[in-house]
Amino acid sequence: MKSAVYFASLRAHSDQESTTVKVQRLFDRAGFFDVVAQNDRTAIKLHFGERGNDGYISPVYVRQIVDKVKACGGLPFLTDTNTLYLGSRSNAVDHITTAILHGFDFAVTGAPVIIADGLFGKNVAQVKIEKKHFTTVTIAGDIAVADSMIVMSHFKGHIVSGFGGAIKNLAMGCAPPEGKRAQHNARPFTITDRCSGCGTCAEVCPKTAITIEKKRSLIDRDLCIGCFECMHVCPEHAIDINWETEIPVFMERMVEYAYGAVKAKQGKVGYMNFLIRITPDCDCFPFSDTPIVPDIGILASKDPVAIDAASYDLVNQQTGFTDSLLTAHHHKGGDKFKGVHAQTDGYRQLKYAEEIGMGYRTYDLIAI
Repeated sequence: MKSAVYFASLRAHSDQESTTVKVQRLFDRAGFFDVVAQNDRTAIKLHFGERGNDGYISPVYVRQIVDKVKACGGLPFLTDTNTLYLGSRSNAVDHITTAILHGFDFAVTGAPVIIADGLFGKNVAQVKIEKKHFTTVTIAGDIAVADSMIVMSHFKGHIVSGFGGAIKNLAMGCAPPEGKRAQHNARPFTITDRCSGCGTCAEVCPKTAITIEKKRSLIDRDLCIGCFECMHVCPEHAIDINWETEIPVFMERMVEYAYGAVKAKQGKVGYMNFLIRITPDCDCFPFSDTPIVPDIGILASKDPVAIDAASYDLVNQQTGFTDSLLTAHHHKGGDKFKGVHAQTDGYRQLKYAEEIGMGYRTYDLIAI
């Protein structure tokens, strides 16, 4: 079976082809007016970007969806969940402040910001899914009770999951810290021959699981929560994980959380992927690296698997930028995400998501 995925390129020759107009058209063509009913409390699921990052979706594009939801009679709110790691989004006060600083305030978007898991990530709901790794999953309370949802995802690379799109936005993005921790089964370890003992990893660890002993970092696996912040910041690349045994399980656990986030919302969720500024890493980083391929366009679908599959294919059809973090597979057809993070296999997300019934990897790409 194939799912419909609607595509708008970024080419424009008149005001009727502006990006904002195309966002509105995608909402209509994808049939999102069937998703939002009168008086629906409609969650617009976003990533507001870590402070210092500027790769997140423009609030101007978000405004177009807010206005469309209101035209359907819905009551939209912008939402995300608190982070597992320390940063500018680890509690609702800092998170909302960061969102506002990045332009997601009411004057621009026309909708309030509500952090779905509460002040400290304790507003949660248990959702029964009965899958391989989880019987129940922990979802942010205000996402769980929302009547409908529009998931707006910045499609980009990721150090562990290969890429981040609609599925990852559901999985990590709709889970409170407790749920994020449950997904992160992998635990990093130090490659002592590379470690210089600089202590950068210990400084960012949210659980003080890292100490410096004999000029080498030591990770306490019992205290570690698997947030991978130490891997991100290590200047010597001296921290690693077991890619062959732990990461395939992590992928599946992540997909099961995505399934749980929308299990009670069948027919009530729409997805939009923005293939703009396709950076090598997540918007959780407090910076944005140069893109790995040219800007491509925007996609919309009611199928999270199909929209991620189409996004993945469109990225790989591009010629990669040689002056970016991309070190291999620059040619058209090459796996760009493996060209950035060679040990990842992002496509595993799509295979398992299809296996558990989230959607289909086959799609019809319909240009508008």
